[in-house]
Amino acid sequence: MFQNLSDRLGQTLKSIRGQARLTEDNVKETLREVRRALLEADVALPVVKDFIERVRERAVGQEVSKSLSPGQQFVKIVQQELEAIMGEANEGLTLKGSPAVVLVAGLQGAGKTTSVAKLARYLREREKKKVLVVSADVYRPAAIDQLETLAKEVSVDFFPSSSDQKPVDIAQAAIKHAKIQFHDVLLIDTAGRLAIDDAMMAEIQALNEAVTPSETLFVVDSMTGQDAANTAKAFNEALPLTGVVLTKTDGDARGGAALSVRYITGKPIKFMGVGEKVDALEPFHPDRVASRILGMGDMLSLIEEAERTVDKNQAAKLAKKVKKGGFDLEDFRDQLQQLKKMGGMGGMLSKLPGMGQMAEMAQGPGPEKEMGKLEALINSMTLHERRRPEIINGSRKRRIAAGAGLEIPDLNRLLKQHKQMQKMMKKAGKKGGMQNMMRGMSGMMGGRGPGGPGGPGGFPGR
Repeated sequence: MFQNLSDRLGQTLKSIRGQARLTEDNVKETLREVRRALLEADVALPVVKDFIERVRERAVGQEVSKSLSPGQQFVKIVQQELEAIMGEANEGLTLKGSPAVVLVAGLQGAGKTTSVAKLARYLREREKKKVLVVSADVYRPAAIDQLETLAKEVSVDFFPSSSDQKPVDIAQAAIKHAKIQFHDVLLIDTAGRLAIDDAMMAEIQALNEAVTPSETLFVVDSMTGQDAANTAKAFNEALPLTGVVLTKTDGDARGGAALSVRYITGKPIKFMGVGEKVDALEPFHPDRVASRILGMGDMLSLIEEAERTVDKNQAAKLAKKVKKGGFDLEDFRDQLQQLKKMGGMGGMLSKLPGMGQMAEMAQGPGPEKEMGKLEALINSMTLHERRRPEIINGSRKRRIAAGAGLEIPDLNRLLKQHKQMQKMMKKAGKKGGMQNMMRGMSGMMGGRGPGGPGGPGGFPGR
């Protein structure tokens, strides 16, 4: 989401980073470019004005003039002010009551129902809560069925409702059921509208008063830029919002919503949706997002993701195997599956410092499709072939390719990439090895580098 803004700010701040001395002129010129970058990212004008003024005050003050590295100190100020605009620290959910009721509101099409399912999964898996979900959307015929399907997918309980019921009656019945069944949290999905209107506000106000939720979350589409912040403001004036869930941050959004919502509403962004799948929800950490925007990566989130998804026993076995010089096609397949769990190649690269452009190349269906091809080819092999790929001759190649529904050249590229991967695994333990390995793997999945478009052994680019 922040790639364009990150690129623009990176170019702008690069010129001042190495300055031994900051003058009024070079600060003024740099801030002019920063202002332009923020406006292009669709950040709300009042936010831009306040941000630039605060950075200017600090940049020409004592904290920079006394610094041994004024250029670096200026970048640090920009980072700190970005964090301040977005909220400085992550604010988790406040879950009070038995059950704790969370009311979820938003416009139609913002991803509200999917966000309820993602949040339910998050609470069940990470917070170890017993969760019940219910739909009070009696206007969209498929809304109730959609939530029921998603509830099964994320393994949480669903409370049935129907379109001939009143939203307040649905919510009160769900609360009663949650108390009897000892649920920790009740998530209520409310009706969305195409625009803000009096009838919608009156209904959701009545619902809010009837259930007295411990959290009232507003789901907003980051693709709508600063309009997202204005919509959130309108809802906040009608409802006692406690936080915002920002959706579709993996799309071609310019980042303006994330930088505007907190400032305009005064309410924290608590979560952001980073993909379509039900596990694609992350707590919003302003400091980490600011670091990503400035191209410094987000290693903490990457480490946390790895802690949750990586099989530690399997990783230890692989480490021993690699040290002995072994890395077969079964290991290769296991690594592809781990990558999927961690948000794919694009998701990993976006959190590594200086890998923003490569992350953008690795996003989208192209690289995911190529990873699927690799996995299909490996699955088409016998166990003996996976462990000893050197025995794969012409007749075996024909059988494997046919079994995967692919061509022999696809298999040849896989075998070549496996050899490259073997070399990269050896580099992973060396200085800068992790980044070298990620660069190489990005190339294999359709980015630049070894195996990318124009590189040896790569699949065609997107």
